Amino acid sequence: MSTCTLSAVRTTAPLVDYPASPQSADGRFRNPVPRPPMPAGGMARIWWDFMWNKPAGTVPQTAPEVLPLTRADLDAAPDRSLFRLGHSTVLLKLRGGFWITDPVFAERASPVQWMGPKRFHAPPIALDELPPLRGVILSHDHYDHLDRDTVVRLAGRAGVFLAPLGVGDRLVAWGVPADKVRQFDWWQGATIDGLQFTATPAQHFSGRGLFDGDRTLWTSWAIIDPPAGDGDPGLRLFFSGDSGYFDGFAEIGRRFGPFDVTMIETGAYDPRWAYVHMLPEQTVQAHADLRGRWLLPVHNGTFDLAFHAWDDPFERVAALGAERGIDLATPRMGERLDLSAPQPTEAWWRD
Repeated sequence: MSTCTLSAVRTTAPLVDYPASPQSADGRFRNPVPRPPMPAGGMARIWWDFMWNKPAGTVPQTAPEVLPLTRADLDAAPDRSLFRLGHSTVLLKLRGGFWITDPVFAERASPVQWMGPKRFHAPPIALDELPPLRGVILSHDHYDHLDRDTVVRLAGRAGVFLAPLGVGDRLVAWGVPADKVRQFDWWQGATIDGLQFTATPAQHFSGRGLFDGDRTLWTSWAIIDPPAGDGDPGLRLFFSGDSGYFDGFAEIGRRFGPFDVTMIETGAYDPRWAYVHMLPEQTVQAHADLRGRWLLPVHNGTFDLAFHAWDDPFERVAALGAERGIDLATPRMGERLDLSAPQPTEAWWRD
């Protein structure tokens, strides 16, 4: 068994309870609105369909084109640049530092690397070629968002790890220095190098094994680069992590909006689990609730995690965006997006 596989399996370190959190009860975190009950046999049916009834088209016939990145490209990029690296992994350059969201460089989004959802494409840049990171921003502990081997390899190269309650405890157990880890409940945050990071609510769940469900918190993030003077309007970003649609988006929009760019999950959805993963129509509504200007759909284009066609998230959100007059940015993996002045991008998934 490979080192990568072994490290993925070791996820049983004791987790800390957070009874003071309003989101916690009886050692588990919860959403404000309880999860609707699953019909009898519903989960068994879903797993059966995943194993035996997957439709055609959930995986592209050929790997999507990726624009290779180099360290020199990143160093030369101006501030307020964004690069999609795959799924929900986004590299941001803000105030001269690099920040990465939910970094997953593994071949598979799985506890083991010999089975499970496999990447459609390689990352645009190798993990070891990334520049030193000012920080890592984490939304929750599912395997397609928290890759242990990636985190361990970044431990010595990132200045700070921003995580929801409990997720930071996992990082420390994996060897990330405790003084680099900052954990937050909803509506808590920190200002680092002048940038304001706030952990905002999401409607989801957590867990990496059979017995740790909801022992760690899930969150979205509001990221604000305040005005720097001389007519600079500043920059407001939203990163959704994973979430079903809920009224929390409107509250986040009231507190921190309007957002210049919202990075919202659009992928791995199904009506049977819309409570924890939004359908495209709900993604667009969440963007409106957040008072967003440009919508950048993430959580797509890299892993096969549902029953929809791999390009369905792009097609449906593009159609809805055109219908509702929403500015949509869908950069290729590795393509730079200018956050100060985003521009429409090509429908690359149709190539």
